[in-house]
Amino acid sequence: MRLLSAAVTMSLAAASLATTVTVSHAQTCQELWVERNQYYKDAGYCFHTTRAIRYFGNAGCLYDDEGTVPLSRGIRNRIAEIARAERNLGCGG
Repeated sequence: MRLLSAAVTMSLAAASLATTVTVSHAQTCQELWVERNQYYKDAGYCFHTTRAIRYFGNAGCLYDDEGTVPLSRGIRNRIAEIARAERNLGCGG
């Protein structure tokens, strides 16, 4: 009985934690856009859109082609994750 009680308590705690993590990572379209583009800015990308140039500027940029920006696999994966979240939220370009 004690083992069952502990298992139920652990399950509830895990479910609660999962909900908390999901909520704490929820971001707005603007926050997602900034995070995604900050990775490119930090790596030296030269922005082409008026919005990005106004927000980040192009001082010190080195790469005109998004595909040539040197980003780690982890960062590229995070960018893809952000892009999916933007699509799911219906964020505009």
